[in-house]
Amino acid sequence: MIADPRTSQFQRARAFSRMLLAVVVFLIARVIAERGAQGLATGRWEPILEQAMLAFLLLLGFSFLGLTQDRQPHPIAEQGFLRRPGWQGEAARGLALGWAMALVAFLPLVLTGGVVIRLNLAASAFGWLLVDAFFFALSTLAVTIVFQGYPFQCAMRAFGESSAALLLAILYGLMQINSPGASRASTAFCFAFGLLLGIAYLRTRALWLPWGLHFGWIAAQALLFGLPVNGATSYSPVIQSDAYAPVFWGGADYGLNGSWFAVILALAAIVALLRVTRDLSFLHNAPVLVPGGIPVDLDAASRRQHEAATRDEAPAAPPLVQILAASPTVNPAANPALNPQAAQATPESSPADASGSHVNYQQ
Repeated sequence: MIADPRTSQFQRARAFSRMLLAVVVFLIARVIAERGAQGLATGRWEPILEQAMLAFLLLLGFSFLGLTQDRQPHPIAEQGFLRRPGWQGEAARGLALGWAMALVAFLPLVLTGGVVIRLNLAASAFGWLLVDAFFFALSTLAVTIVFQGYPFQCAMRAFGESSAALLLAILYGLMQINSPGASRASTAFCFAFGLLLGIAYLRTRALWLPWGLHFGWIAAQALLFGLPVNGATSYSPVIQSDAYAPVFWGGADYGLNGSWFAVILALAAIVALLRVTRDLSFLHNAPVLVPGGIPVDLDAASRRQHEAATRDEAPAAPPLVQILAASPTVNPAANPALNPQAAQATPESSPADASGSHVNYQQ
């Protein structure tokens, strides 16, 4: 059966309209979260509350779109938050890959220019370190919901998977272009990193891996290495690092997100991602085989054949043959009543003469 191209175009246009609705939901949720956090919290708690409200509003708004526009019975799960077996392992793989990227990006800073590290080992500093980790978890969650969640799925139905990944990566790069200290390198990195996150979703059809990867990259360079992230240097209260490497390697005051080496690293990480998620891609992207034809119970058929071949049956009794007596034939020569001439010509004979065994003639 050939699909009607007009129906396909209508479905793509409908998916594109839903993507635009998702963008509107994102803008509204961002304004509400920003103003709500300003009215409810102050100081260091304000950005944490803002990211928490933004993630909640995005999840709620996209679930409403999935429920009303796409008739999704489980809109949160279909956004990518599937509580399937092994989802913790997917998040752990993403976390490990993001941490490995940050480690590889940090080593050239030490080798090319040196890094000055300052430590604060007070107990309160470790408490705020956990708070900052929670902030990064919420902020990366909100970004993952926007760029790999419901809007990305609508873009895939409208343009295809590859085109949707490129489109969302471009939008992710354009969103960071106006941040303080942004450069061409930071825009290129956001594009490459956004493409990496999109491929991470396509390999697993869930948000656990891209969320873990994004959190691992940001948290490792900010909390473990004390480097600036997008120009901000106040994230880690325990460790602070000042890198004196060239801009190509360290991105100057903007951090690793503004270095050209990070762009190359993000593109190389795509190859590593494809290798470490080979089993996950086979598990979640293998086509579902739909049986066709007439359903046949092969087990029952083979069982009946086996029972027929091994059954001990008594041989069938042969059919009965009934032999009926033949009807007697009458000889006219032997019956005088039927042949009077023979009776007159033949003399009287004994009973033995009638049988033909002995004849006695009188003289």
